[in-house]
Amino acid sequence: MLLIMPNNVFPTKGNLIATKKALNLARLGYDLLDRKRNILIREMMTLLDKAKSLRGEIETTYNQAYLALQRANITLGFCAEIGKSTSIENGVQINYRSVMGVDIPQVTLISTTNENQYGFFESNSQFDIAYLNFNKAKEITAILAEVENSVYRLADAIKKTQRRANALKNINIPRFAATVKFISDALEEKEREEFSRLKVIRYTKEKNVE
Repeated sequence: MLLIMPNNVFPTKGNLIATKKALNLARLGYDLLDRKRNILIREMMTLLDKAKSLRGEIETTYNQAYLALQRANITLGFCAEIGKSTSIENGVQINYRSVMGVDIPQVTLISTTNENQYGFFESNSQFDIAYLNFNKAKEITAILAEVENSVYRLADAIKKTQRRANALKNINIPRFAATVKFISDALEEKEREEFSRLKVIRYTKEKNVE
């Protein structure tokens, strides 16, 4: 039987033990990566559903806000001066949590603006509705930014995990398995040759004795 030696590995018991260990580690690594990928996919799918809901909510909120602002502009005139009286929001805080080694952002909005930033005499109910809706849109935007950034990070991690899992499954594991088979077959053939040689020696000795 012709045996082709893979990757210049010599068929010894030591190499067989080392290769079997490497094969088991590769299989364990693949199982862990497969579990990680599944967990990340479940997390991402949950966030995708949340992002879809948030996009619908923020679109509705902006539509209501702009409609109310248009009505306020009609009744009050151009509202740019009132808008200038509102302060800039600086209350966005970002922390991170880990999901299977992937840093996922947690965006918190603690508003730094005052509730009443304009006078009641220079506004009306439509302007109030616009203000409330834009404020709500600001809060939803912070949540949506967290969710969409998390989806992007998870998708990137899933892609990398899939690539590493594929490398183990399609390259490393088959290569180690082939090496184990080669060494095992070579050692078995060597044992058979040794057994045959011993039989010949014993037969020769017995014949000489006769």
